[in-house]
Amino acid sequence: MASEHIEQKLALLPDLPGSYQMKDLNGKIIYVGKAKNLKNRVRSYFKSEHSGKTAQLVENIADFDFIVTSSEKESLLLEITLIQKYQPYYNIRLKRGTGYPYIKITHERDPKIELVSEVKPDNGQYFGPYPNVYAAQETLHFLQKVYPLRRCNGYQGRPCLYANMGQCLGPCYHEVPTAEYDAQIHKIQRFLDGDTKTVKKTLNTKMMAAAEKLEFERAADLRDQLKFIEATVEKQKIISKDGTPRDLFNFYLDKGWLSVQVFFIRQARLMKREKRTFAIVDTAEEELTSFILQFYNRKNAILPKEILVPKGVDTKMIAEVLHVAVRTPQRGEKRELMDLAAKNAQIVLAEKFRLMEMNESKTNGAMQEIADALNIPTIHRIEAFDHSHTQGEEMVSAMVVFEDGIPNKSLYRKYKIKTLDHADERAATMEVIRRRYTRVLKEHSDLPDLILMDGGEIQLNAAREVIEDELGLAVPVAAMVKNDHHKTADLLREEGEPHVHLDAKSQGFFLLQRIQDEVHRFAITFHRNLRSKHSLASKLDEINGVGPKTRQKLLTTFGSINKIANASIAELRAVGVTEKVAQAIKISLTALKDADS
Repeated sequence: MASEHIEQKLALLPDLPGSYQMKDLNGKIIYVGKAKNLKNRVRSYFKSEHSGKTAQLVENIADFDFIVTSSEKESLLLEITLIQKYQPYYNIRLKRGTGYPYIKITHERDPKIELVSEVKPDNGQYFGPYPNVYAAQETLHFLQKVYPLRRCNGYQGRPCLYANMGQCLGPCYHEVPTAEYDAQIHKIQRFLDGDTKTVKKTLNTKMMAAAEKLEFERAADLRDQLKFIEATVEKQKIISKDGTPRDLFNFYLDKGWLSVQVFFIRQARLMKREKRTFAIVDTAEEELTSFILQFYNRKNAILPKEILVPKGVDTKMIAEVLHVAVRTPQRGEKRELMDLAAKNAQIVLAEKFRLMEMNESKTNGAMQEIADALNIPTIHRIEAFDHSHTQGEEMVSAMVVFEDGIPNKSLYRKYKIKTLDHADERAATMEVIRRRYTRVLKEHSDLPDLILMDGGEIQLNAAREVIEDELGLAVPVAAMVKNDHHKTADLLREEGEPHVHLDAKSQGFFLLQRIQDEVHRFAITFHRNLRSKHSLASKLDEINGVGPKTRQKLLTTFGSINKIANASIAELRAVGVTEKVAQAIKISLTALKDADS
């Protein structure tokens, strides 16, 4: 049942296209959608029955906003922009980078061909991405041998090694005509577009001619190049009659989960595939459209010549946004590929469901074992705390969160102890627990079902004093008691009571050890990083010639100790220090960084 506030806002929704943003109790955007008709679409969330992830979303909606656009296309573009800006929990979200390399021909007087990991607005020609990094490297090496451009650093008055080997056009010793570069680049383009037949024919002709001239070494080299093409470029079965670079998307939907398959077709071959699974809120077709647009809106993405999508997806809309041909195959080899992608998507989703069932059985069973041992009805969320310090100094604390037996790293928290300059486990525990759950209450966030302290009676009593006496909360607290090997062995619920034992071979025991190891790791890592920063900062004071004023100038100019350590001698001199002091700063900070790493 929608609240009165939401009911009032629903009545004001216009019959226009736009984007809507669902918010939780804290005003955080948890879902972004688009609509041809905002009034009908947004009202459907509150006036219809839902299940799965959509039902979870609706339960958490406390408010919503909307932005009217002039067309559905604009609403789609706005939706993708807002998803990538706010990363809402209930939307499909993709990382910005592809992580795949590209083959690039540089835009300069004497161009080079190289392998890069990022597409830049530098007017260079980019080919890819190539999901198989090794294949991309081998393809580059082949092109450098067969269609050389520049491999040296430029004019040096004599041929470079590669020029002597026939793998550089020779700007190192003479001016290469632009037309010669253009001819090579055209051949490279044809090769990367799948025209390997022409390359093989040319190489075979050259090989036969070399053999007739008794140039057997040259013939053997050309033979090896032919074998390379067969072993690398042509090792996959041809699946298309043309070399058009195209990407194919298809999906399978079941139980509110969407399984997506992406086929990369390059050089008339299936080069690689990507697979993703998501729990979704909207229809499969709408979610796939969002996925495709985010897929190509990533940092290193290059559009193919053609995109293939299944029936029901708005090809016209995607084509208008991406400015590339988008089609739905009806028959032939492309249709067969589309069916193959759907079949793979179904297999992946079935496998995920099996794994989910197995993991759910293990993790839920482990959580219930811990709950039963502590006489708690049920546990879904555990928050665990640990401290770290160096001989009582630089004390810090950390919190990890496990939900249904799985760590939720987005909810982890770090704490610098503010009220202590020495080791005091009780005071540190009280400060961190007070800070954590005062904020939870203030923000109306969810409380855990169990709080675990990595320690013994001191930490347990301190945490309970804050939770029960100061804040008046009824959240169970227990301590993870360690054995002589610093491993969790038992649980302690009340001082003076016997330890709560778990079967050492049970899932509950293993989960408890995972929680203890994780919170200890997180606290130690935080402390080491902090100590490293402090060590670098204090090191400045030990350098002769660096006083308080110089130190402040350095920090103001560079912003951090790491940037000071990475600065050049000239950059350090620009702050006003002498050559000798600049060298001392460089040597001292670099040595300390190397020691810390």
